[in-house]
Amino acid sequence: MGVEIGASCPECNGRAAFAGRQQVRAPGDCRRPAIRVNSAPMNTSGGHNAAVLLLAGLLVGCQSVSSNYKGEITQASPSSIIVCSGFDCNYKTRLDLGETENARFARIMEAGRASPAAERAAVAQAVGYYEELGAAAIGVRDKPKSDITQSRIKGQMDCIDESTNTRSLLRYLAARGLLRHHTVEANVSRGFLLDGRYPHSTAVLRDPQGRRWAVDSWYEPAGGPPDIMPLEEWMRRGVFGER
Repeated sequence: MGVEIGASCPECNGRAAFAGRQQVRAPGDCRRPAIRVNSAPMNTSGGHNAAVLLLAGLLVGCQSVSSNYKGEITQASPSSIIVCSGFDCNYKTRLDLGETENARFARIMEAGRASPAAERAAVAQAVGYYEELGAAAIGVRDKPKSDITQSRIKGQMDCIDESTNTRSLLRYLAARGLLRHHTVEANVSRGFLLDGRYPHSTAVLRDPQGRRWAVDSWYEPAGGPPDIMPLEEWMRRGVFGER
């Protein structure tokens, strides 16, 4: 069961800075950075390529640079989790969890008791189950790799929605004692267009040896398996849309 609790810009942690361009924001506006682009003609092939890359980034990249939210969005409890959608958490739907859902998460995570690797495999299953519940609560199934054409559409999710939702789930699992081999870290972002990559964010886990792992669910439709890989590997990816 899901309850819509509003569509507004949440309070964000910090500000993102990207090389080579200036951001202009109204106070409290954390939805999209305004980008000031030099309007002078570009006479070099390098300039042309940069313009093409910028356009591609706006079409397929995340529509926000905020990936760690405060307040109600991250306050997962055994009875409910907030599910973000519509890009940059424009829509917030409360996913109510009962005994059936809580028991299912416990069973999924029980398979991960043996080792950190087993727990990461269980987390992948838990993310898939959570996204199925979220889609049912919202009433819309998220498409894979949502782009700017789906901005502000309820149920469609950019990587900010996806990483925020995944982190909320991980916090729920941790609060219930279902994460035995990992701790939940702050979300991490990569890419600033000029490095050949559009901005992209992921949720993060840390294992007992201190290694961090990306948990990235943006590439698949609702319920699909997330990419879980060492964070340093995830940070190297994404050039020209590479998964």
